[in-house]
Amino acid sequence: MIVHDPSRLANEAPSGADMKAHTIRKPISFLQFVLRHKALYLMLLPGVVYFIIFKYVPLFGSVIAFQDYNIFSGIFHSKWVGFKWFDQFFTYPQFTRLLRNTIIISVYQLVFSFPAPIILALLLNELRQMVVKRVVQTIVYMPHFLSWVIIGGLGYMLLSPQIGLINQIVRMFDYEPIAFLQKPEYFRTIIISAGVWKEMGWNAILFLAALAGISPSLYESARIDGANRWHQLRYITMPGLLPTVMLLLLLRVGHILDVGFEEIYIFLNPISFETGDVIDTYAFREGVIHSQYSFTTAIGLFKSVIGFLFLLVANRVSRVTTGESLY
Repeated sequence: MIVHDPSRLANEAPSGADMKAHTIRKPISFLQFVLRHKALYLMLLPGVVYFIIFKYVPLFGSVIAFQDYNIFSGIFHSKWVGFKWFDQFFTYPQFTRLLRNTIIISVYQLVFSFPAPIILALLLNELRQMVVKRVVQTIVYMPHFLSWVIIGGLGYMLLSPQIGLINQIVRMFDYEPIAFLQKPEYFRTIIISAGVWKEMGWNAILFLAALAGISPSLYESARIDGANRWHQLRYITMPGLLPTVMLLLLLRVGHILDVGFEEIYIFLNPISFETGDVIDTYAFREGVIHSQYSFTTAIGLFKSVIGFLFLLVANRVSRVTTGESLY
C-alpha cells in the first residue's frame, strides 16, 4: 500500500512564480524573428525584389498620364496637362467600338476559355491508367510552349481558302471555300478557339493540383455510403475545387479589359477591325507607332482602375454567395 505524503507533494509542486515563468515567454523582436527564420526569408527575397523593381517602382511612372511627357525633359520637367489625355481617349470617335469589342471578347473568354481547363482537369482526374493520363497531359501541355506567331501561322494554314484543311473539308461537301480570316464575323470565334487550344492544358495544372489535395479518404467514405461517381463529383470534388476556381476567377475579373494583345494582333487585319480592334491594339498603335507615351499611359491607367473596381465588386459578391474571397 502506497501512502502519499501531502507535505512532500506540496514541496515538490512548482510554485506560482515558477508556473508563470514557464507559461509566459519573453517576446522576441522582429529582427530576432527574421534571423530565426532567415532561410525562409532568403527564399522569399528574390520574389520581393522582383515585385518591387518591376511592379511597384513603375507605378510612379503613371504620373506621365497627367503630363505632356517628353523623353528629353523627363518626368520632372514635362508639362502638366491634367486629364487632357483621358478626355482625348473618351472622346475618340471609335472609343465605343474599342470598349465594346474588348468587353465582348473578355466575356467570351470567361464563358468559354475559363471553364475549359476546369473540365479538362476533371476529365484527367477520372483517368485511372497513369500511362494514358501522362500521355494526354503531355499532348495538351505542348501548345502552351508555342509562340503566338507560330499559332498565327498554323491558323492561316488551316483557314486558308486555297490550301487550308478546313476549306478542304468544306469543298468535300460541295460548298464554296470561306475566307474565315477576311470575315469580321468569324474573328472572335477564331481568337477564342485558338486561346482555348493553346492554354487549356497549361491552365489545367492548377486545377489538377487542387484535385490532388483532396483527401482520398473522402472518396472511400462516399463509396462505402453508396455514392456513385456523379455524387462524388458533386459533393466532394467540386467543393474541394471551389476555392481555387473562385480565386482564379476573381483574378481574371480584375483583368476584365486585358484580352491578350498578342493573340489578337497576330490575327487582326483592317477588314476585321470592326469586331477585333480592342483597347490593347489601339494603345499599341498610338504608343509604339505614334510615340504617344502619355496618351497610352492614360489608357493603361484607365484599364487598371476599371479592373480594380470590377475586382472589388466581384470579391464582395463571391464572399456573400460562396464564402470565398481574396481578402
